[in-house]
Amino acid sequence: MNEQLKQALIAKLTALADDELILAHRNSEWVGHGPILEEDIALANIAQDELGHAALWYGLRSALDGSDPDRLAFFREATEFHNCELVELPKGDWAFTLLRQYLFDAYETLWLSAAKDSTYQPLAEVAAKALREERFHLQHTRAWVERLGLGTEESNRRMQAALDAQWGYAQQLFVPLEGEGVLVGEGIVPDLAGIKEAWLASTTQHLQGSGLKLPLQPGYQPTSRQMHTEHLWSLLAEMQSTARWDAEAKVW
Repeated sequence: MNEQLKQALIAKLTALADDELILAHRNSEWVGHGPILEEDIALANIAQDELGHAALWYGLRSALDGSDPDRLAFFREATEFHNCELVELPKGDWAFTLLRQYLFDAYETLWLSAAKDSTYQPLAEVAAKALREERFHLQHTRAWVERLGLGTEESNRRMQAALDAQWGYAQQLFVPLEGEGVLVGEGIVPDLAGIKEAWLASTTQHLQGSGLKLPLQPGYQPTSRQMHTEHLWSLLAEMQSTARWDAEAKVW
């Protein structure tokens, strides 16, 4: 692998891992606070799966540049993270969290389905492994979108408010990184344009079938993963606090 491809792949793996890590932390904020015990456990399991996927992507990066996954997760500053803004938004209410997870799962399931055929075998193997879990996530969150969208007037109002707030942010999932084109050209990662077309078709059908309306004005649509909301700083302050308390600690 030449240096240009290697650097582009490191950047892509970092973005994939950062999305999973930050989303996992946001979902973990519900542990002990879910609406019912069964769903509290279900969302905790989803958060754990996303955290595991982050470790897999950081591990692939480590094989390329020798970086330490723990240092990447717990000792970088906010400006060094490359996650999309959607995953760092505060968890909001239950509708906000489940709608975000649904939009992300729908994207990720499509991306992983294509990436399991990657010409870079380590990435293909991780994609195939993560895909099995993501299909369960999507099945679960699809059901919640329908349940709340077609539930009561109040549950529909909350789900519609979540959709109005998140639709523009979700578009960032389909903005290629600088240099990603060379990875697509080599068949290492799928083309995001095709993924977006399939995502729009599937999510639009399900959202409308759940009694929701796509926003006429999508609102703010982030394009750069170099920029973040103010919420990422406070999230990292909490997430990284234990590791930073004593970075050299060998026994806790």
